[in-house]
Amino acid sequence: MNDSKEIIIISASCGKNLELSQKFLDKSNEMKISSEILDLTTLDIPLFNPRIHSNENIPVKILEIKEKLFATEKWIICAPEYNGSIPPILTNFIAWLSISGDDFRNLFNGQPIAIATFSGGVGLELLTSLRIQLVHLGSQVLGRQLFSSFSKPIDSKTIEDIIQRLSQMKKLKT
Repeated sequence: MNDSKEIIIISASCGKNLELSQKFLDKSNEMKISSEILDLTTLDIPLFNPRIHSNENIPVKILEIKEKLFATEKWIICAPEYNGSIPPILTNFIAWLSISGDDFRNLFNGQPIAIATFSGGVGLELLTSLRIQLVHLGSQVLGRQLFSSFSKPIDSKTIEDIIQRLSQMKKLKT
């Protein structure tokens, strides 16, 4: 049985960005687009250390998630801004994916991804840093992004527009 989803929503916090992820999930369900949330805070993944870890000892959970990501057409990443950049949990996750086999580049290459944040500040540094990293990995990062904060509430019309735009994208063949 194929239970792959059209969109996977990656949440890099258990707070406001998990709530934001849930809003993306609810809206995609309303739009009849099959989606699911991958909450990185629920994963028991060690801190990647190149002195200790290599291609031979990848956590089984990373390999399972990598298969799920390969099977998912589009991704949305919801992450908070940490110290003006990408949160450590997301950086660690991407680092593990990047050593998880010779095919890791194909995981990101041409992959349609939307990015969003709920941050204590504006969150633009996160969105800029994340966009640079994902583009470097070869992803197609949607031009429209969502930034929200305590002073700028989450806009459901922006969520709907991002999902609509993302749903029109196709993974590039490499």
